[in-house]
Parts: sequence; structure tokens; C-alpha cells
Amino acid sequence: MRPLMLLAGLPLLCAACASIGPDYKRPAVTDMPAGWKTGTEWQPANPADAVPKKEWWKSFGDKQLDELESNCLRDNPGLKASVARLDQALAQSNAHAAAMFPTVALNADASRTRTSANRPLFAYNVPNTSTIQNDFRPNLTVSYEVDWLGRVRRDIESARASAEQAAADQENVRLVLTAQVASAYFQVRQLDEEIGLVSDSIALQEKVLDLTRIRHDFGAAAENDVAFQNALVSSSKAQLELLKNQRKQTEDTLATLTGVPAASFNITAGALPALTPAIPVGLPANLLERRPDIASAERAMAAANAQIGVAKAAYFPSLILAPALGGYESNTLSNLVSAPSLVWSVGVQASQTLFDGGRIGAGVDFAQAGYVAAVSNYRQAVLVAIQETQDALGNLQGLESARQKQDEAVRDQNKAYEITLLRYQEGLDNALTLATVQQNQLSALRVQSQIRGGQFQSAVSLLKALGGGWKEAN
Repeated sequence: MRPLMLLAGLPLLCAACASIGPDYKRPAVTDMPAGWKTGTEWQPANPADAVPKKEWWKSFGDKQLDELESNCLRDNPGLKASVARLDQALAQSNAHAAAMFPTVALNADASRTRTSANRPLFAYNVPNTSTIQNDFRPNLTVSYEVDWLGRVRRDIESARASAEQAAADQENVRLVLTAQVASAYFQVRQLDEEIGLVSDSIALQEKVLDLTRIRHDFGAAAENDVAFQNALVSSSKAQLELLKNQRKQTEDTLATLTGVPAASFNITAGALPALTPAIPVGLPANLLERRPDIASAERAMAAANAQIGVAKAAYFPSLILAPALGGYESNTLSNLVSAPSLVWSVGVQASQTLFDGGRIGAGVDFAQAGYVAAVSNYRQAVLVAIQETQDALGNLQGLESARQKQDEAVRDQNKAYEITLLRYQEGLDNALTLATVQQNQLSALRVQSQIRGGQFQSAVSLLKALGGGWKEAN
């Protein structure tokens, strides 16, 4: 039992030893701006991606969107694949962690052997005889690499960081997919609104066309007045067909995102929510910590740093304990498990590379270059996060200003249409003037709808840039 107790304590003994290679420290980001261009304060990212995300899309208060997001999280094949990749990474991490413990194996051999009576003599004047004998040999073997330099610990450290990176990648896939669902959904709703505007405009244009034909029949309107108004109706109907086709394609995108064949997916027409969610402008300082892509890049740095230690350990000898802790050997089963049948051995294997043509040095260079690349990728992820958040904030502010101005333009166009229609009915304006005003009115209404849709798209982009939500400030 003493050898077993000694081997059981080896992992703890090795864990107390120092590990070769640099200890990981997250690089400081020193060249960050003091705040957003909009005045929002922030700080350099320090990933805290383990903080659970809220279901950020519910802030829009749209039950249809909630259902689509739920379907996406349940049925999207890409998300299922990312979960499987995470399971693989966790299994790989557990496999690496097993190297801290001995490998114990139970072996058993049984044989029955007959020797030849005509074999060469081993002792003169003693004739050979043919014999038949049994050989039973059960034994317990152990193999253990002594981690005296910390190579195994660095390898485990790297594998764990890679598993954490896979977890962040899986969360990023979830965030991207849910944002794509929300973006496609609001595009469908904006197109529904625009289709409704064009349809209503066509109905009014057809009424004016009927009026123009009546006026033409009584000689109060020229033939070209009828042609102008008829052309306007045809043009509006063509725009309506284009909008319907665009809606169908966006609907197909939603089908794929939610894991449903496009041919069997349909979403009924509806309206945009009244308002975008009140995303706070004064964001808490740790919002960027919630981005899973930054967490992934940070964990990749940790994994690459640990690989430097793994590579440097190859410069030093490796020690492997390979004792046969206990076993028995006998020619009969009756006395197999007895003291005279006991066998054991103890062995240590040491190996040191003397010359390899620079292979180990190249491996160290490779690991160090991998760490430099990981640091650069981390910095790039932070810069992209800043850009995406800044752009989304700027878009929301710009679109709100544009919406206010466009609301004024729509009011003016509606008033112009009412006046021009009245003047046309009284014979003071011709059909071309009325058709031009109708076109301008429809264009103003469509731009107004597109701005509203853009506001929802930008709100989704901001929520995605913030990692899928925000923490309420104290």
C-alpha cells in the first residue's frame, strides 16, 4: 500500500512546484479614448463573460419576436454545432487534466506450454524430457510522468483556457444568431409597414384616376391627364411587387435562422413596435466586459501563453515512473495468490534530448509567435467592439434627428396633397401637378417608415455591440 500512497501524493507534490514558462497576465490596453463621441463614459474591456445574459430581445416587447428567438435557440443547426464544439473542448480539457494522475492498468496472462524432449541438452548426462506446464501471471502496472517542471500543468492550463474560449465562442454564436433574428424580423415589420403605405397610396391614386377619367369624359381633363395618373398607379403597383418580393426573401432568412425550411415558413403581417427600448446613454463602465468575442480573444491569449511553457519544457529531461506495483506468477491456480508467488519491480525512465537540429527552439519560437498573434487579435477585438458600439450610438442619434425632420416633411407633404387635390377638383391645377405631389407624398411616407425601421435595426446593433444587454446601474 505504501507505493500506492506515494503515487497518489505525487500530483499534489508536483502541483506545489513552480511551472516553467511565463505566468499569464492580461496585457494592459493603454491607448483607449476617455469616452464616446456621444459623451458616454466607458473603460477598457475586462471580460466578465460568465455573467449570465438577459434575454435582451424581450426589451422590445414583441411576443412574435420572442417566439422566433425561442425557436432559433431551440432549432438552429449552427447553434447546436457550437454547443457540440464546446462539449468537445470540455472533453479535451478533461483528457489533458488526466495527465496529472498515474495510469493504472491490470494485466493478466495465462498460458500452457509443452517443451520438446529432443531439444538440445542443457546439462550433460541429464537426458531431456518432454514437459507440460502452466503459467499464470496477473499484475498491476502504473505509469506516471513526474511533472517536475510543470510541463503537464502548463498543458492543462492551456487546455482549460481553450475550453473557456470555446464557451465564449458558443455564447458569441448565440448572440450573433439572436441579433440576426431580431434584425430580420424588424426588416419584415418595416416592409409590412411600407407595403401598407404603398397599398393605401395606390387606393387613393386609383380614386384620383377614376375622377380624372370622369373629368376627361366631360371634357374637363385632357387625354394626357389620364395617362399621367394611370402611369402613376402602374409605377406604384410595381413598387409594391418589389416590396413584397423583398419581404419574402427576408422571411426566408428568418426561416433558416429558426431552423425551418423556407418553403414551409410564413409570418403574418404586423406592425413595428411603437418605440425602441430605452437603452441608457450613460452606460455602466463594464458594458464591454460582456462581449463574448472579447472574452474568447482573452482566453486565446491565456492558452497561447501556457503553450510557451509547454514548448520550453522540451529543453529539460523527462522522468517517467513505471513500476509493476504487484503481481503473482504460478504454474497452478491453487497457490497463485500466495507470498511465494509474489513478483514486483520498480523502474524509472529518464530521457534527455541532446541534439535535434533546432526542433525544440523552433517549437518555442512558434509558441511565442502564437502568443504575439493572440495579443494582436485581442486588441483587434477590443477595437472592433468600440467601433461597433460607437457606430450604433451614432446611428441612433442621427436617425432620431432625421425622424423628427422627416415627420415635419410628411406633415407638409400631406398638407400639400390636400391642397393640390382640392385645386385639381376645382380645375386650378392639372393632373401632372397632382401626380407629382402624390409621388412626393408617398416618397416622404416611405422614407419615414425606413427611418423607423432603421432605428430598430440600430437598437439591435447597439444591444449586440454591448454583448446582448446591459446591467442596471445602482
